[in-house]
Amino acid sequence: MTSHDSDQPARIELQRLAAHHQLDVAGGAIRRTSSRFCLGVEHGDYNGTELFGVGTDRFLWIAYKSNHSGRVRIASSNFPDDGCITYSPGQVPEPRSAQIANSWARFPFGVDWTLRRAGVPTQRGFDAVVHGNIPGGGMSRSASLTLNLILTVCEVNGAILANGLQVVDLAQAVENDYIGSPCGVLDQTMIYFARAGMGTHYRPHDRSIEYVPLGTAAPDFRLVSLDTGTVRPGLEKSTYKVRRAECERAVAWLAEREPIVALAELTDPARYERLVRELRAEHPDLADRVTYIHEAQARFPRLLEAWRRGDLATVGAVLRADGLGLRDLYRISGPELDTMCDIARTVPGVLGERMLGGGDKGAAGALVLEGATQALRDAVAREYPRRHPEFAQRWAVHACSIVDGVSKLAGLA
Repeated sequence: MTSHDSDQPARIELQRLAAHHQLDVAGGAIRRTSSRFCLGVEHGDYNGTELFGVGTDRFLWIAYKSNHSGRVRIASSNFPDDGCITYSPGQVPEPRSAQIANSWARFPFGVDWTLRRAGVPTQRGFDAVVHGNIPGGGMSRSASLTLNLILTVCEVNGAILANGLQVVDLAQAVENDYIGSPCGVLDQTMIYFARAGMGTHYRPHDRSIEYVPLGTAAPDFRLVSLDTGTVRPGLEKSTYKVRRAECERAVAWLAEREPIVALAELTDPARYERLVRELRAEHPDLADRVTYIHEAQARFPRLLEAWRRGDLATVGAVLRADGLGLRDLYRISGPELDTMCDIARTVPGVLGERMLGGGDKGAAGALVLEGATQALRDAVAREYPRRHPEFAQRWAVHACSIVDGVSKLAGLA
């Protein structure tokens, strides 16, 4: 267990929340789950590419303890208007129902429904309070919450899952099958398997995980989240869903000509050029989506090797190139995200930047030399409110470090 400076303020907020809702979590435990920063390939998970990322120190905490009521009682400081969510295990709304569409309760409901479908017991009740400081949109707040809830429900019920990949799959199923969000496994994988000081390399063909240490030549740096202050809807309501469908259409078109099941298979340059030329003649937008995935995947080995050497200038250059591809070819960005990236690109010591996560709204991210973080913050404070005055009081800059994805802490007194 590694403590963090933000743990004590979180404990105070959890204590306040428990008292406010008269929930008994004293003497239980606290589980902390991280956010994530994907270094490559953003939007590659549902296209079959390899993935690389780290856990970052914006967290979600759940304080919990079993009760004897046979009911779950859970409240979140981040969604105070929802009050205390109370339900009996096994008696939750149907998947994707209107009843859950606009409430964070869809996550605990979805965990109960998904675990029961998988044959995992959920019958024991518990009290819990939730607090998080993960920016909305881009750093995987929903994946962090879902993973934390799954691990909590399993622990309360004495259920042991087979391995971490089963945890990841169940977390994806909560969002895919219960909530209706078409997410892949990038977020869940990068959070669950995150290790302090390491990058996590995921290979989808054999579902293997490799920890890649950062080379000792690396200078001091921070991964900076540039929160635009905008509110991004769930992935099921965003351009992410459209892009995923477009990629599926592109695969179907390509499969009529050559055997292919995912865009990641289109690695041979000659084959790619021939097929994309034909695709562009009929579907230019789909050809752009394929081109982004092909080019980002081609950059991926250079990213890994640079990370191993501690060559952060090259890591940043890859991040920047990916960002331009996401903006111009994948077209998954948004005006506020573009503004944040444009500002960051002008600051000396910013090595690379791009939008994060599902797109449209939320946060962009940057790889920044330690000595340049204040200059970046000052540039955003000066320029962003001028360009987007409607968000002048809502933007934020979060300078993050690399941390473990899941930690269990001592409970509240």
